[in-house]
Amino acid sequence: MRLAFTAFAVVAALTAPAVAQSEITPLVDAEWLKANAGAENLVILDIRDEIEGTDLGELPYIANSVVAPYASAGWRTEIEGVPGQIPPVEQVAELIGGLGIDNDDHVVIVPWGTDSSEIGGATRVYWTFKYLGHEEVSILDGGWRQYDAAGGERVAELAAPEAAEFTAEVQENLRATTDDVLAALENGVTLIDGRPVEQFEGQSKSPVVASLGTIPGSVNIPHSEFYSAEYARFAQPETVAALLEAVNVGADEENIVFCNTGHWASVAWFGLHEVLGNENAAMYDGSMAEWTQDASRPVE
Repeated sequence: MRLAFTAFAVVAALTAPAVAQSEITPLVDAEWLKANAGAENLVILDIRDEIEGTDLGELPYIANSVVAPYASAGWRTEIEGVPGQIPPVEQVAELIGGLGIDNDDHVVIVPWGTDSSEIGGATRVYWTFKYLGHEEVSILDGGWRQYDAAGGERVAELAAPEAAEFTAEVQENLRATTDDVLAALENGVTLIDGRPVEQFEGQSKSPVVASLGTIPGSVNIPHSEFYSAEYARFAQPETVAALLEAVNVGADEENIVFCNTGHWASVAWFGLHEVLGNENAAMYDGSMAEWTQDASRPVE
């Protein structure tokens, strides 16, 4: 990562040890982040929305971080009438490079940590990095809530990042298309709906979805099951395994996770693919918004 440092910070950055590859895990805690905040090639990526609109006093930012709000920085966009899509690869790679992030950096994503829906911002950005072929990425478990509770350093202003070169190597297996979902219906691949029960059962729907219901044959694991809003912690592997067992899905079974726009689905995908380690899990980022654009596609 490149930042506009002071002379002292340059010396500190040059002498700081790099984070070992073996330490890069999907989730890191606040104490780990505090201990490694000055490490070489560690980027703290703060994706919290509306930081300025909250009552955080004169020190609202995380020290040594760059800010790219989930809702407004350009992590998702509308494509062909479908909201919430990943932008063209060149565009999102430019966004990442503009934050001073290059291919050698370990990125730690920090959300607010309020609930599973808000955590979806972190899991979606995490999925974006993975889709672009960047393996060195983690989420701060519990987000700002845990960081602040642990006494993490706060600052009034952030250093401006100096643009870096970020090269994408797209991992197509992580992203399911509508054609992939149609093939899954033909081949018996498990489809997992990460929406709330009432949307799965067709009692309500998102405004961006054309019709009530779900994709035929899907099972439901609501995104809220993967994150504790009370304790600000993501589910452990044994919990994720139990969630799958409850809907008769194998821990390493091929599956496609979806929701309305690929936001809540990313929470479930993170639990399956990253926490549990199921490399056969993919995410349909078009989800029900794209699926229901064509009335000929089945919905139950």
